[in-house]
Amino acid sequence: MATIITAKQRLTPSELLALIQETLTDDKAEDLVTINLTDKTAMADYMIIASGSSSRRVASMGEHIVETLKSSGQGRAQAEGTEQGDWVLVDAGDVIIHLFRPEVRAFYNIEQMWGVENPALKQQAARLY
Repeated sequence: MATIITAKQRLTPSELLALIQETLTDDKAEDLVTINLTDKTAMADYMIIASGSSSRRVASMGEHIVETLKSSGQGRAQAEGTEQGDWVLVDAGDVIIHLFRPEVRAFYNIEQMWGVENPALKQQAARLY
């Protein structure tokens, strides 16, 4: 009897977003912000920004997202910055993920660049800088 191998179906952008959000929630990501980019840029449909309590946690979250996407058949994701763990960028195609240590996130404040207010981030930046 022949075995039929089927390719895993590519997730829609919203399904991909949900999978990544679930992974980050399971990894105890902090201050998760999702930005809908569909009317702002063609580079991706969504951007997720989250924090981790340490460099080790940030790097681990980035690696876990890549592993989860590969195991679900979305194998093209790549992570940058896992060596340092201060700011990890994961490119999952339709979803871009930025993971930061809290003080690094407050310094760069990329939410503001995309027109998203984050009061908790403003308070933290005021304390740090």
